[in-house]
Amino acid sequence: MILDNNTEEKPEITYPCNWGYKIIGRDKEKLKACIKEVMGDKAHLSSPGNASRTGKFHSYNASCEVKDQAERDRIFKAFQDHEDVDMVI
Repeated sequence: MILDNNTEEKPEITYPCNWGYKIIGRDKEKLKACIKEVMGDKAHLSSPGNASRTGKFHSYNASCEVKDQAERDRIFKAFQDHEDVDMVI
C-alpha cells in the first residue's frame, strides 16, 4: 500500500502461511524439475502457468507453507539462482 509518493507501508504477514511463486523460463519441463529440486521433500503444489505469445517463455506456479520470512526468502533465492529460471515473481 502506498501512502504517498515517499512512504511505502509493507503488508503485515502472519507466519506460517501459504506462499506462491511464479517462475518463468524457456523450457517448461526444466521449470517443473526446478520446482521439485528447490522444494525437495517439502509439501508443495505446482501447476503450469501461461506461455508467451511466441512460445519462447513459459511459467509455472508453485506454492507451499513457509514458516517465516527467512524460509520464504530462501526459496525465492533458490528459484532466482537456478540456471533454468529467467525470472521469479
